[in-house]
Amino acid sequence: MAAVSDTKITALPGIGEARSRAYARLGVKTVGDLLYHYPRAYENRGDVRLLTECDGLSKCAVILTVATAPRVALIRRGMSILRFRAYDDSGVCEITFFNQDYLKSTFSLGSTFRFFGKVEFDRAKMVLSSPAFEPYTDGCSLPPFTPIYPLTEGLSQKQVSQSIAAALSLGSREIVDYLPEEIRLRNKLCTRISALRGIHFPQTFGELAAAKRRLIFDELFLYALGLRVNTRRQREAGAPLCSLSDLTPFKTLLPFTLTGAQERAIKEITHDMARDIPMSRILVGDVGCGKTVCAAAAMYIAVKNGCQAALMAPTEILARQHANDLIPMLARVGIHGELLIGAMTASQKSKVKQRLEKGETQFLIGTQALLTDSVEFSNLGLVVVDEQHRFGVEQRAILARKGEHAHMLVMSATPIPRSMALALFGDLDMTRIDEIPPGRQKVDTFLVDETYRARLDGFIRKQVSEGGQVYIVCPAVEESEKQDGSEVFLSEITDFGISKKTPPLKTAVEYAKEIAEKFPALKSAFMHGKMKSSDKERVMAQFAAGELDILVSTTVIEVGVNVPNACLMIVENAERFGLSQLHQLRGRVGRGTRKSYCILISDSQGEKAQERLRTMCRTHDGYEIAESDLKLRGPGDFLRDAAGTLRQSGGINFRIADLCDDSELMKLAFGEANAVVKHSPDLREFPLLAAEIQAMFSADGSSIS
Repeated sequence: MAAVSDTKITALPGIGEARSRAYARLGVKTVGDLLYHYPRAYENRGDVRLLTECDGLSKCAVILTVATAPRVALIRRGMSILRFRAYDDSGVCEITFFNQDYLKSTFSLGSTFRFFGKVEFDRAKMVLSSPAFEPYTDGCSLPPFTPIYPLTEGLSQKQVSQSIAAALSLGSREIVDYLPEEIRLRNKLCTRISALRGIHFPQTFGELAAAKRRLIFDELFLYALGLRVNTRRQREAGAPLCSLSDLTPFKTLLPFTLTGAQERAIKEITHDMARDIPMSRILVGDVGCGKTVCAAAAMYIAVKNGCQAALMAPTEILARQHANDLIPMLARVGIHGELLIGAMTASQKSKVKQRLEKGETQFLIGTQALLTDSVEFSNLGLVVVDEQHRFGVEQRAILARKGEHAHMLVMSATPIPRSMALALFGDLDMTRIDEIPPGRQKVDTFLVDETYRARLDGFIRKQVSEGGQVYIVCPAVEESEKQDGSEVFLSEITDFGISKKTPPLKTAVEYAKEIAEKFPALKSAFMHGKMKSSDKERVMAQFAAGELDILVSTTVIEVGVNVPNACLMIVENAERFGLSQLHQLRGRVGRGTRKSYCILISDSQGEKAQERLRTMCRTHDGYEIAESDLKLRGPGDFLRDAAGTLRQSGGINFRIADLCDDSELMKLAFGEANAVVKHSPDLREFPLLAAEIQAMFSADGSSIS
């Protein structure tokens, strides 16, 4: 976009200082930000029904003719009600508006409107309260969709919609299409301005689907470009040579024999670290496949070559777990490690930092506390990042810059197809650990519906009575996240219309109360991503310590600590999750000696949903599951975070790419990006693209430079 993208939103009519502050809370400060503030859903006003077809539970659209003159009555002081009746071929409905006397002249006798609201039944009559409305003329075409935007205090849907319309009008002549025309035409993409108009104010399903496709392509294409350019520049820098051929002393520390996959991974790591090119490798594999041992080998190699190593984990409880495993193990061969987390006192932190700076501490394990300026290494040669998807490119880079182009090893417990890995981790070489150490139990998996609820409750009591613990995972946090049946979400839009609706959601907050009432003798708690980190850590620590019998949670527990007594995983609304996510959740149980189970609960009748869930019951192979997920669900599931929300992948907050349900589109985007970088490695021939990726990566503090 030209200069209009940087224009402050106060330049738009109706946006003063107060509203601009409200927009700022949504991350919207410029006209460009506003144009990319996408609707979270749409009211499907094109689905017009007869009055008698309305169910009284969800909003719907009805076309009614005014049958009686509107009358205003005072209910009590300061409150009035406007009433009239309207009809269609199936019946008559009473329509009411509160404190909107000015509408009296709008609804003249015989005029027809499209109303949108919840038609409820009051005794023998139908009632529609405060509906949205638009004049309707037979044969005219009204927009089928009304956008619903994420809001904050001080903003309304109407105001945001009007502001975006003004922004589109202001920028329509200045919005430059940075995508080279040959790429756009070759991939059958609409123009940028058409996509922005279509995503905000679509007139047809086809227009909305085309807009969604173009905007998803843009984000994936720009992201791929940024990764490719960044990787090329990183690889041109030097790196500490860490050559070590004999790992026998390290292997003697292990109480088990390495699997073939672990041996292969360590061999690749050893080869990478022996070069003067910074290692950028990701270890990908199932929970329990032994990635941490491979990371420990890399840390051993770094220290034996006179370098320090750092391991960053996403949570304090996971960092403590790594510290408890690795610090005493490596101490046996004279390697000194320490832990640095936020829960430590200022004095404790200061002493750790002093020893680290002097080189007395050879490896450090911690959380994002490692990123602070006060943490200084004397000679950092290796950075290990656990659960890579929790950290962006820049967070990894900040830690790496604390050394002289340190080697980078990142780990992910999500087995993903190689094509998807190239998309998510395009700046990294990949090693798959596709072999589970012997002795790991298989978790029996079953798919059931609500008719099994009583039997399932009995099964919960049985497992707890035998000393086991239970996870119950819900897809949403609270009632407000539930989907109104009248809303169409962007994820449901396809070239063929709206995808099949799914059953109502179970929510963690409400369901936790239900569980507490149903099992009063058992100790239960709930946890979700909106809680403070300290509260989440406390609940998870209680569960890990055996102080809780049942933990109701969202997928925030997808990655976490080992709880050997956890033997039952119950996933509500299982159709709402991707297969890889379900596989991760299943990996939370079966980590001890107890026989373990995973119960998937779904009332979905969709063929595709049933096929996906049956895959979970059929196989435990993470890569087979991931390939099925990519085939059946598309890449979007891999672009969401552990809570199923917008994913920060490589430091980029995807606005819409996480809704990608077309793996071919992803391949096209990355293929085109590779071709552009091959033709012009520094993008000198594509200044518009260079500017866009710089803006994209710098939005989260990342840098392509």
